[in-house]
Amino acid sequence: MTSLATELRSRFPVLRHAGLAGRYLLLAGVLVLMVQPLLWQLTTSLKARGEDLFGTGATLLPQHWSLHAYSEVMDQIPVAGYVRNSLILVVLSLVSHLVFATAGGYMLSRPGWRGRKAVFLLLVIAMMFPFESIMVSLFLEIRDFGLMDSLTGVWLPGIVGSMNVLVMRAAFLAVPQEIEDAALLDGANEWQRFYRIFLPAGIGGIMVVGINTVIAAWDDFLWPLIVLQNEENFPLTLGLARLQNSAFVTDERVVMAGSMISVIPIMILFFLTQRYFYKGIEAGAVKL
Repeated sequence: MTSLATELRSRFPVLRHAGLAGRYLLLAGVLVLMVQPLLWQLTTSLKARGEDLFGTGATLLPQHWSLHAYSEVMDQIPVAGYVRNSLILVVLSLVSHLVFATAGGYMLSRPGWRGRKAVFLLLVIAMMFPFESIMVSLFLEIRDFGLMDSLTGVWLPGIVGSMNVLVMRAAFLAVPQEIEDAALLDGANEWQRFYRIFLPAGIGGIMVVGINTVIAAWDDFLWPLIVLQNEENFPLTLGLARLQNSAFVTDERVVMAGSMISVIPIMILFFLTQRYFYKGIEAGAVKL
């Protein structure tokens, strides 16, 4: 079947061009489906007061560009304080995930110790259970530890993720055994091999873990909503929810502006690090 399709494309070049055009059309359709909601959110936040947002009079692009929605967000909620709390959670999560996922992934990639397969199996099984299934037990534990209404209580249950450990395991398994054998012959100990061979070789996996952790910590909403009560401890996602619940806000432009304030940092981070992200995914795709 493959040879027949290849022969047809060689005899009829129009089929080859048609197939290429179909692929590009499919990619363009997927791009529109993914970007359109974000584009609508951005243009809505930039529309001036009085413009129609829905109905026959609404347009995709603003007729009069305005930043008043963003100034309204700044006036109604303490964005700077919410961003500070979100950054604290991001930094704590990033450090803990990188340390524990890297250490755990390295241990799981090393043969010769009992229980390695059992630990790997437990990590895989843990990924099968959604957060909602353990949410109540986590809440009771955080309450018993006296960590309610604190950023530590938000951060501690997600100190490391099973997926990140498996990503680092895949990254370390991709290191050729010959390189480690050569380091052993040179007299390198365990720490030297880990620091000078495995960490540089696993930089792609480290970037994947870092990006995933930052996005998850920045976008987390449900768990902070359960744990936090004092608005001074709210992260940005939880603080922006006040824009929808306030009796003084009925303008969807303000809600969309708040959402864009939350999305823009993640978009900038991804655009700056996407090269390393895709390299890390490709490097660990086979071993994972």
